[in-house]
Amino acid sequence: MTLVVSRSRGLVSGIVLVLLGAWGALVPFIGPYFHFGYTPDSAWTYTSGRLWLSIIPGAVTLVGGLILLISRVRPVALTGAALAAIGGAWFAVGSVLTPIWNSSLIVGTPVGSPAIAALEQIAFFTGLGIVVVLFAALAIGRLSVIGVRDARLAKRRRAAAETDTVSTNDASQERLTTNSS
Repeated sequence: MTLVVSRSRGLVSGIVLVLLGAWGALVPFIGPYFHFGYTPDSAWTYTSGRLWLSIIPGAVTLVGGLILLISRVRPVALTGAALAAIGGAWFAVGSVLTPIWNSSLIVGTPVGSPAIAALEQIAFFTGLGIVVVLFAALAIGRLSVIGVRDARLAKRRRAAAETDTVSTNDASQERLTTNSS
């Protein structure tokens, strides 16, 4: 198996995941500027609900996207994509599961009409989580397959390493011959 991949393998997914993670972590704080959010409807107000349901999954998604974006090692890039998928899954189901383990941890109530409330739920949690998981899964799929280009690149690297080894051995042999003369 070839462990080294080109960075372009996870480039688009990595960029999208970084942006989605930043969106998920920041939207509860900047949404109130546009009358788009959950109570408390004031910008930059910290609550434990925002920490557990927006900031942490947003940070996990963002870090996973960064790992995917910068890594050239297949298992590390896969770990970044999996981390982002976990963050996305938490966005999608966290607000539903949180009352089971902590009844005092609440999201708040959506502000605006029922249509706006539905858009807020989609943009803040469910839809955001689905899109994050989609891009993470796309990256996992791309990284799970060794493409023809990856195989050719690995073959070229192996040949170059063998050539370097042979030339290093030849140089060592010449030094030994020169020193013994």
